[in-house]
Formats: sequence, C-alpha cells, structure tokens
Amino acid sequence: QVQLVESGGGLVQAGGSLRLSCAASGRTFSRYAMGWFRQAPGKEREFVAAISRLGGRTYYSDSVKGRYTISRDNAENTMYLQMNSLKPEDTAVYYCAADTGVVLTNAPDEYDYWGQGTQVTVSS
Repeated sequence: QVQLVESGGGLVQAGGSLRLSCAASGRTFSRYAMGWFRQAPGKEREFVAAISRLGGRTYYSDSVKGRYTISRDNAENTMYLQMNSLKPEDTAVYYCAADTGVVLTNAPDEYDYWGQGTQVTVSS
C-alpha cells in the first residue's frame, strides 16, 4: 500500500503559476505509475496528467497540454505538477493517484490509491 499527500495548492491570479507536489510513503514509489486528477464543484473528477513508473512517458489531457508539466523524483518519492498560464477554469481540487498497472491511463477507476487533494483557485 502507498500513502499519498498533496501540497502546493493555493490562490493565484489568471496567468500565474503553481507547483503541486505529491509525496508518497509506503511501498516503493517507482512501482507505481502516477497521475493527477482534478474535480471542480458540481463536476466529475477529470484526468489531468499521468507519468510512467520511471518517468519516461507522460500523458496529458488536451485541456492542460502545453501549460502543465508532470514529473517525478523516485529518489525523493515525490511527483510534481508544474502549472503555468493558469486559467479560472483550472480551479478545482487536485488529486494525485497511484496505479499498479503498466499502461498509462486517464481512467480514475484504474488508479488504486488516492491522496486527499489540494485546492487550486485561479482568480480572473
């Protein structure tokens, strides 16, 4: 089992940047593909980005491609999400998740472990 804790959320103006972190504890972090999801009030949880176990492959939703960058540091058991050019529609609770599978996926049901989330609010 792995425990996940997100941090780095906050309030930022449109056009600004934030960097989210997801710290993992428990079993070996590099055993898991990792993903970021977000959920805005009244909406379903939405895929944001995913990264393979060793970080060699990444996958982004069209809504964040070119603005967000997912990365990981297996030595530090941490995953990151650099968010640039933020828009008000990026406002949501952001969750990190761990997947024991091999194929990168955007399906929330495929992820086995979840963090508690961190709030990101982008003002216009």
